[in-house]
Amino acid sequence: MTRLSAKKILQENQTSEYSAISALSLNHKALSDISCLADFKNLERLDLSFNNLTSLQGLKLCVNLKWLSVLQNKLQTLDGIEDLSKLTKWVVLNAGKNKLRSMDEVSSLASLRALILNDNEIGSICRLDRMKDLNTLVLSRNPVREIGESLVKLKLITKISLSKCQIQSIDSSLKSCIELKELRLAHNDIKTLPAELANNTKLQNLDLGNNLISSWSDLKVLRSLVNLKNLNLQGNPIAEKEKLAKKIKKMLPNLQIFNARPTDKITKYEKGDKVDDFPINVATELEVKKKDKRDHGRAEKQKHDLLTESGLGHLDMEKESKKKKRKANDDANKKVSMHEDDHAMVEMKLNKKAKKVKQGELSAIDDGETPFMELIAVDTAENSKYSVEDSTDKAFQDSRSVGVSVSFGANKKKTKSQSIKSSNQLLSLQPEVGLGGPSTWDD
Repeated sequence: MTRLSAKKILQENQTSEYSAISALSLNHKALSDISCLADFKNLERLDLSFNNLTSLQGLKLCVNLKWLSVLQNKLQTLDGIEDLSKLTKWVVLNAGKNKLRSMDEVSSLASLRALILNDNEIGSICRLDRMKDLNTLVLSRNPVREIGESLVKLKLITKISLSKCQIQSIDSSLKSCIELKELRLAHNDIKTLPAELANNTKLQNLDLGNNLISSWSDLKVLRSLVNLKNLNLQGNPIAEKEKLAKKIKKMLPNLQIFNARPTDKITKYEKGDKVDDFPINVATELEVKKKDKRDHGRAEKQKHDLLTESGLGHLDMEKESKKKKRKANDDANKKVSMHEDDHAMVEMKLNKKAKKVKQGELSAIDDGETPFMELIAVDTAENSKYSVEDSTDKAFQDSRSVGVSVSFGANKKKTKSQSIKSSNQLLSLQPEVGLGGPSTWDD
């Protein structure tokens, strides 16, 4: 059994005052006892992920906690967490990848804004009526069969992930979640979308991949989701139907991504309105280009042979050599210019990222367009400053940095290039903890 020593913690943080420590990163230390943390009453941020904890009783006196991760331990219960119910500034609790069978202990944590309990053994969702400020709920990969009325009071929630559960119907369980922007329900047994989903008009990302939806009548309510930007229906019986993309585009004219493809590219390459024709057309176009290139090469060789026979080959080759040198010099100059532009672009992106990291943790939680991972990633950097935005952006948002979000102005006209850029950002979402399988956005 590995015990934690308060003395060692003080030494590692180069201080003799318990009150001087507000953040601790104690992941991957094989810890099974954390009773000494009771002395650190000013702790705001605590990372205990990847240890051997079976109890959270040692946290009773950590009355200033705002961010706690006990990801991937050996917890079968959250007993002890209810002792912190009086905390008014608690923002994030991540207890994913444990062996929890119930989540009842968290129902009293009224100030929580992000609750992550993915990859456990939770069979039902307790009522979360007291969590009126809850922004994010992740319960993916739990044997949850129904949502019921557990979320009826969550009027501010913007992100819900229930992928890879055992949900058969949504019914009216989400009708009160009027601020909902991201809903992930992939890999369940859902057969139809209820009419009540029309209340969720702010939905932008909807993942229904690998369910049992088979007819257009089951999708009627999608017409009401006028702000939908990203829709996934892959793995459903209806995904095999012809003219799928055309009908969806007509139903949702503002949609940017459908089944992991930009809608403008799908319609461009459709032939006979079949989505499956897209890769075939591309392949055919490539073959034509290759053939043209081969024919051009043969023609050039024949021309060269004729010039050689007529005694003009030497002059022609000399001219060709000079022409190639000029082209090489031009290419070199272009590369230098592009390299300088790349440096400028990288510097600009880094400056933007630095500005974003400086934003407060509450603004990240409150932003409905902040991706799941920005709220749940474990902060492994040695940074004692409390922030909900973790320094792991390089690992999970590599293609376009942390917190890329799509903003939608009410009366602004978008150019074609802006629309394409927005689509690419939606497509490039990286894997997020607690989300669905391959049918979700690259999850």
